[in-house]
Amino acid sequence: MNTVAYISHADCGGHDTGWGHPEHVGRLRAIPRALRDDFELYHQLDHREARHATAEELAIAHDPAYIARVENIAESGGGRLDADTVVSAGSWLAATAGAGAVLDGVDLAFGTGPARSFCAVRPPGHHALRATGMGFCLFGNVALAAHYARTAHGAERVLIVDWDVHHGNGTQALVEQTKDIHFVSMHQWPWYPGTGAATDRGPHDNVWNVPLPGGLPRERYVDSFLGAVDAASAGFTPDLVLLSAGFDSLAGDPLGNFTLEYDDFDRLTAELVSRAAQWCGGRLVSALEGGYAPDRLGVACVRHMRALL
Repeated sequence: MNTVAYISHADCGGHDTGWGHPEHVGRLRAIPRALRDDFELYHQLDHREARHATAEELAIAHDPAYIARVENIAESGGGRLDADTVVSAGSWLAATAGAGAVLDGVDLAFGTGPARSFCAVRPPGHHALRATGMGFCLFGNVALAAHYARTAHGAERVLIVDWDVHHGNGTQALVEQTKDIHFVSMHQWPWYPGTGAATDRGPHDNVWNVPLPGGLPRERYVDSFLGAVDAASAGFTPDLVLLSAGFDSLAGDPLGNFTLEYDDFDRLTAELVSRAAQWCGGRLVSALEGGYAPDRLGVACVRHMRALL
């Protein structure tokens, strides 16, 4: 089936961080707004409503006590896990829908398709740790999906790639003990959260961190990212590619200093699609992470989905 699944859920909009918070609901609303301007693409996509991940599924990657804590905080009206990370009354349904969207993408990729998906979700996930959230993230959507692909679908090897401007410290922490999950993260350095040194290869040499300063020529980021993807896949043919698609690496994002433009994401996406076609029948599931200039985020996501096609 030559289409791409566009997976989302209205509940993701119920994660109420407040309009003064960088990770506000306007980020998500910008995507369908931008998509309406591309009538042809809108009708080419396979629009899907996400399911909600269960507490048992979340426990593939997270501590059950932490999962229950998030649910309890939401049920009690909300609170904060740290200064940046909000749990509102709607956050449990938002976070389980976000995780469920990425699990749905995996199910589609290993089932009757589409092989490629973009999951328009919030809250993001790549900073979430096993027993706590951080950096706007509650559950590690992509790391969870990697373990789920192995347990539910018998995938042996999974490649996770992350081009968010911040290091995916949570993803690394949740997958680095599994030698057949390889993780690539390109990120600004020094920058939040302060992890992701190039020398940090993980306990099984299955981590490729690419820390780079802000303000470099665009091609430096593109070439460095693709070089790390090729290094991570040398002698390692993945059964699934998972992408943490953080568009805060776009030029002008308020939370980053990378210089990438829409054309660069077109190329990066096309390169990943081409590699996934060679490796694993095209199985590639992309999940939204950061991106804090909503209008630019919306356009970037639409360009990304067109390149996934």
